Amino acid sequence: MTRDMAVALLLMLSMIFGTGSEAEEAFDVRKHFSTVTRYGVVKDVPNNAYVPSSVPDGCTPIHLNLVARHGTRSPTKKRMRELENLASHIQELVKDAEEKNLAQNVPTWLRGWTSPWKGKVKGGDLISKGEDELYDLGIRSRERFPELFSQDYRSDIYTLKATQVPRAAASAVAFGMGLFSGKGTLGPGKHRAFAVTSESRASDILLRFHDCCENYKDFRKKQEPAVDKLKEPVLDEITGAIASRYKLNFTRQDTSSLWFLCKQEASLLDITNQACALFNPDEVALLEWTDDLELFILKGYGKALNYRMGVPLLKDVVESMEEAIQANEGDLEKHPPGSNEKARLRFAHAETVVPFSCLLGLFLEGSEFEQIQREQPLPFPPKPPHNRNWRGSIVAPFGGNNMLVLYSCPANVSSKYYVQVLHNEHPTPMPGCGGADSCPFEVFKEKIAAPHLKHDYDALCNVKANRVEQSSMNTKLSALYRWLFPPGINEIG
Repeated sequence: MTRDMAVALLLMLSMIFGTGSEAEEAFDVRKHFSTVTRYGVVKDVPNNAYVPSSVPDGCTPIHLNLVARHGTRSPTKKRMRELENLASHIQELVKDAEEKNLAQNVPTWLRGWTSPWKGKVKGGDLISKGEDELYDLGIRSRERFPELFSQDYRSDIYTLKATQVPRAAASAVAFGMGLFSGKGTLGPGKHRAFAVTSESRASDILLRFHDCCENYKDFRKKQEPAVDKLKEPVLDEITGAIASRYKLNFTRQDTSSLWFLCKQEASLLDITNQACALFNPDEVALLEWTDDLELFILKGYGKALNYRMGVPLLKDVVESMEEAIQANEGDLEKHPPGSNEKARLRFAHAETVVPFSCLLGLFLEGSEFEQIQREQPLPFPPKPPHNRNWRGSIVAPFGGNNMLVLYSCPANVSSKYYVQVLHNEHPTPMPGCGGADSCPFEVFKEKIAAPHLKHDYDALCNVKANRVEQSSMNTKLSALYRWLFPPGINEIG
């Protein structure tokens, strides 16, 4: 091969596969923040969990259930204090490095850094980006299902519910403004008034069932230290790496707080060249995994109670579909056209969306659905570099949502009604539906809903229940810790 031919071949290969720097640029840290990920960043990311629609031809949507998480929010007051403590400690570390003549590796932004939320007295509220997420979702929902949202607003046709937490209620308002924009007479946008109702936080077993379940609160309080223990080896390894890289004597808590700062800066402020730049892609992947592991154990498939306590919500969803079917087949005198509920729209939290996704069996792998049906424990999400379906950035980003669409299929021979699940607006397979995104309503009830609805919320949340399962969970966590982090193993490599 001549030199010119070799050069030409290298140029061709670089065009096909890209250069190393281009590969690095392709890594978007904003997609790796677990539940702190912004909706727009991951909404349309290709994902193995999504599938083409399987709804039969000739079907028409007659009802929609929405369970949505609030949009992007500011950090809570507790986390804002954590960042102020981080700022104070960083300045001590920088001063120490300067005194030891080691400050040449210290990133410029760290010198004199203060928290962007310093002095704020209230946190956790919906920010403008979060308003946009839900407003745009409302507009897209109306455009996608014109058959459902063509009628004028009535509170019994379009029901909007939110928890009493302000960011959830504000998200409901933003969604409604998008959904009903141009339908009223208020202002240049021709908006209209609409109702958003809430239950008391002390008794809201529909959307804040985790707050009302004493057994779950007891489990979480006892389990959080064990989860922190699982994360320690990863944090320690990364702490050692960045301390060596920047010649600053970081602690494990510093690393945890810097990772939190990275997520907040990037998701809320669009800053990725400060705290996020401290970590390389491999470290980001491991930190993301620790977040996803915590989500799995404390809110997801890690313990059956995490999602079983959502049975009041699942029951409400199923009953709303049964009512829609009855109205669709009922007497016109009892159900005159235009009087039936078309959509039940709910706005809540990750603690609502994650368990509800688990009740539907989303993001499972292999035979895991059968294990859940037999009430057997599931393995934890595999550690990088292994692939996994369970990613908080997909399961419950800010604004993450599940839509259950009920279709009338009068020409279909096998079933007159189908249920489709859309997760973050994408058709998503349900193992109970044979791996399809939709199936006959009767199959949905029998295979997916019924095994969960046999449980009673009050019985599940009795403080005296589940002691045997708690003991099993503790044993499982200890075994996982020994398997993942045997003595002397370098976690990052």
